[in-house]
Amino acid sequence: MQKSFSLISDHMSEPKSTVPFGYRDVGPEEKPALVRGVFSSVARRYDLMNDLMSFRVHRIWKDEFVAWLDPRPGISVLDVAGGTGDIAMRIRARVRSRGGEADITICDLSLPMLEQGAVRPGAEHLNRVCGDAERLPVASASVDAYTIAFGIRNMTHLDQVLQEAHRVLKPGGRFLCLEFSKVTVPGLDALYDLYSFSVLPRLGEVVAGDGAAYRYLAESIRRFPGQQSFATTIQNAGFSQVKFRNLSGGIAAIHSGWKL
Repeated sequence: MQKSFSLISDHMSEPKSTVPFGYRDVGPEEKPALVRGVFSSVARRYDLMNDLMSFRVHRIWKDEFVAWLDPRPGISVLDVAGGTGDIAMRIRARVRSRGGEADITICDLSLPMLEQGAVRPGAEHLNRVCGDAERLPVASASVDAYTIAFGIRNMTHLDQVLQEAHRVLKPGGRFLCLEFSKVTVPGLDALYDLYSFSVLPRLGEVVAGDGAAYRYLAESIRRFPGQQSFATTIQNAGFSQVKFRNLSGGIAAIHSGWKL
């Protein structure tokens, strides 16, 4: 049965300071609309661009991410910034390989991203809600796992996002985040910067028709906290047993935490 969309309107509080949007600093009331615009612009070519710009390596990272989650039949998962459903589909496939099903909800700020994912084979088995990660339209202590992949660096208030993640998880629930991070291999950082700022925007212009969107994505990576700093922020949000794993020399990292 095709699941319906729920549209949640986000209201913004009065600005108190500026927040990063790539290398720009903007008012916190501006950023959600800017981020929504970026992903709405590239939604149609988003999955193709992921393959092209990572040489399909993002698939390996996502497989590793879901393997560390190790989802079992009957699990309830909230996949935030889930977009076109890459993570959600992998979780469902892994659970089904174990002879069961999972209750998976994708939450994303961009309706075009959700709509793009809704036409994928098997997508009718997933729930979708268009909403803000800082004000999740989800009951407290209602899900076994909260996953977010390549989305948390786009959020306006990181502390609020983590507090919401903690709120919606059941006691004993798992927080798992896959995100670009800080390169740890000497020499790789320079090559990665060259590729990110010279190649990606041009590729984005040719394939997705929006080079500026991919320039923003490269800039947002550079302004996101490093692995240990982010781990400390997760701990400060109330999570326990916080750990991280570097992928591809730190180009990406997976962070894990538990709600006790």
